[in-house]
Amino acid sequence: MNSEQWSSNSPHPMPIDHEQWLSELHLCNFVNAYYQYRDLRSLGGGKSLLMVGPGQGIETAILRWQGFQVTTFDIDDKFHPDVVGSVHDMGMFQAESFDAVVASHVLEHLPVTYLDHALAEIARVGRFALVYLPVHGRHIQFRLKPGFGDIDKSAIIDLFNYMKKPTGMQADYMAGQHYWEVGMRGFRLHDLLGRFVQWFEVLQHYRNKDWLASHNFVLKSRHAGRNGGAP
Repeated sequence: MNSEQWSSNSPHPMPIDHEQWLSELHLCNFVNAYYQYRDLRSLGGGKSLLMVGPGQGIETAILRWQGFQVTTFDIDDKFHPDVVGSVHDMGMFQAESFDAVVASHVLEHLPVTYLDHALAEIARVGRFALVYLPVHGRHIQFRLKPGFGDIDKSAIIDLFNYMKKPTGMQADYMAGQHYWEVGMRGFRLHDLLGRFVQWFEVLQHYRNKDWLASHNFVLKSRHAGRNGGAP
């Protein structure tokens, strides 16, 4: 990252080794793709998607394989997105351009001053949204899944300093990539839900039992239906 080009207080590409990052492959990539597919299916028949932060492209490839029409969008042109830009300013897209917007582990890369702008833009350009966010700390899971019926019970304990409050203006977490994470003071679930309801109806939210570091939100834009209805 060019420190002269990007301010730490403005949206900018992640400070990473792109070649190394793109070459890495983790189980969570496939788990994440499955949950995106499942959540999108729950929304109905809409097929046009805006994928914000496509990363290595695994989720995009799987969703395209399943028949979704995916437009990729990223602030970093080194990921070769279809459209380059920041999620807080998507003026190149008209209102309700997409059936759904997928922003998986993206918004935490923004200084908090841009968060509400990003949510407003996501609600404007998509009828629905999947917003997946990282959960802070280390995680311990107790899970009962005996393998018969639909029994799958889980208890998750998150270990971190609950009193520490991030500035929201410095990327102090995840090796300088995250400004904040779910569970931190100011970013507890009720804090985030309070932000979301300004622009969305929260259809559901849940902790990902198969990727403990993710809390997933399925949202419907409050603009949806004003210009043509749901997908």
